[in-house]
Amino acid sequence: MYLKEGCSLLLKVQKPAIPFVLSSNPLLSSNNKPLDESKLAPFEESDVLRRLKNEPSIVQALDYFKSIANSMVFVHTPLTYQTMIMRLGQECEVDSVQYLLQQMKLEGISCSEELFVAVINTFQRVGLAEQALKMFYRIGEFGCKPTVKIYNHLFDALLGENRFQIINSLYSNMKRDGIEPNVFTYNILLKALCKNNRVDGACKLLVEMSNKSCHPDVVSYTTVVSSMCKLGNVDEARELAKKFRMTVSIYNALIDGFCRERRMKEAFELLGQMEDERMEPNVITYSTFVNALSDMGNVDLALAILAKMILRFCIPNVRTYTSLIKGYFVEGRLYEALDLWDQMIREGSQPNVITYNVLIHGLCSRGKMEEGVSFSFDMERNGCFPNATTYSSLIDGFAKAGNLIGASETWNRMISSGCRPNVVVYTCMVDVLCRTGLFNQAHSLLDNMVAGNCSPNSVTFNTFIKGLCDYGRVDWAVKMLDQMSKYRCSPNVTTYNELLNGFSKTNKINEALKLVKEMDEKKIELNSVSYNTVLSGLSHARMFGEAFQLVGKMLVKGVKPDDVTYNTVIYAYCRQGKVQAAIQLVDILSAGREWSPDIITYTDLIWGVSNCIGIEEAILYLDKMLNVHIFPNRATWDVLVRGFFNSLGHLGPIRILDNIISSG
Repeated sequence: MYLKEGCSLLLKVQKPAIPFVLSSNPLLSSNNKPLDESKLAPFEESDVLRRLKNEPSIVQALDYFKSIANSMVFVHTPLTYQTMIMRLGQECEVDSVQYLLQQMKLEGISCSEELFVAVINTFQRVGLAEQALKMFYRIGEFGCKPTVKIYNHLFDALLGENRFQIINSLYSNMKRDGIEPNVFTYNILLKALCKNNRVDGACKLLVEMSNKSCHPDVVSYTTVVSSMCKLGNVDEARELAKKFRMTVSIYNALIDGFCRERRMKEAFELLGQMEDERMEPNVITYSTFVNALSDMGNVDLALAILAKMILRFCIPNVRTYTSLIKGYFVEGRLYEALDLWDQMIREGSQPNVITYNVLIHGLCSRGKMEEGVSFSFDMERNGCFPNATTYSSLIDGFAKAGNLIGASETWNRMISSGCRPNVVVYTCMVDVLCRTGLFNQAHSLLDNMVAGNCSPNSVTFNTFIKGLCDYGRVDWAVKMLDQMSKYRCSPNVTTYNELLNGFSKTNKINEALKLVKEMDEKKIELNSVSYNTVLSGLSHARMFGEAFQLVGKMLVKGVKPDDVTYNTVIYAYCRQGKVQAAIQLVDILSAGREWSPDIITYTDLIWGVSNCIGIEEAILYLDKMLNVHIFPNRATWDVLVRGFFNSLGHLGPIRILDNIISSG
């Protein structure tokens, strides 16, 4: 197996700058040949502006700009400089923009507010907000003064890169310089606070706006209400919304909040309010309902919403269809998901990367790997390139199918495409390597992750440890637990559960108990899986006293027993010969409707009764089992037959055969 290394393929290709030199000495044409001055007609500013704006090619526009700058028949004006700089900014030619700004400075041409805003926006487009800030601090050099509009665009650039602290200090400078913020300023600040989960600060800023007679608008309230809903404070958001005239965007934010919490009744009440106020729900409103219902596995109701949407002449968009396709996969309705995909294409909604990823994930999770791979290539052909999520779905699907070749080919395809693997992709690849027993390669992949500036997380280690334990390599798994700190990763309850399972499978119950003690020391709370794993190990090791003590600890800690817990306790009672205690426990729990016995419960009871009481009584439990429509499996019949041969009665085989015939 060969996996491509990712680093060399992940280097970004730098876009070359457009080189040019403005000179006032020689008269040069666009090909740097001297111009015949006598043939040059004087240029009007309007002609130059028209040519610079209408020239389709930025290279040719700049070539024209250079040629007349180096002539003696036209001197560039503030407007021609501004037009050229704004065009270069649209093409993200940062170096060229800075060169022309410096040229303006040398020629003593002042920079206008509009031009300085365009420069800031150029830096924002290429993700250089800090460079925009440095340029702002030099604003006086270019004959321009800070204005509220310039501050607003600078705030927006910094917000795009989450530079919250700088925004705060700049806002203080703005107020100190006597520049009054306007509603746009406040809205950017509100968005910054909300992105930083400081909704309390955002609410205070709303008050400050009102006190300064800069009344919050619909954007202000929508920003805060939406953020409160995302943080789970839906009821507080609803109270805040009452202070402002409700709009579709605010209703949408509240509906999204209630849908996130699956409080569908309140969400539908809001939809009713919209209709009562004759406010038309839009595609976002309906799609929010469709998405929530699909996530809840209620696709049929989601389809009813879709029907209502269409009846109101609201055209579903790609998000609406994506949600429904996801819902079909949640319910296992694969063919209906594919039919809806075809319908979406027919109706002109082009799938985006999210839609493709939902479809590919759904197919791969259902084992339809050939179809999933086919759609990933279809995705590329349609100009929608697979991302890390796409590849992780494919590799995870191959991992679950135990197909190392398919996973490796997908990995190599991803690296060749220049897509950087993230922690999810690495973890899926670790999983497939572990499932096929290639632990050395999986360990090497961890080192590659770190080399590629992608740190493994607890899920990565849990996957590796699980793979080792499944192969009985528990000693190596323990070493991996110790190595987690090397990668600055802390073990969690799942990590310990995998190790506990490994110890239990290899009958190393004392090591499992030491691990439980370690969990207590590290304040890692055991969950039901932890308790059940150790209980099973103790019971099979016939350490029944320790098993019952652990059940007591489980109850004291407030961890609710489940089917596995009860069945393990019943198994322990029966193996101890305390069959009456097992029967009594089953009767109490069944009477209280806390739990219903299953096939495992009845099989253990039949074993205990046949060995400790007699085969006739065991057959009574077979009858009880059939009466509640639980049908015996091979293990149940095996227990009964063994019980019969251990008994001295002669009616056993007849009754057993009768029951076999009657149960089909």
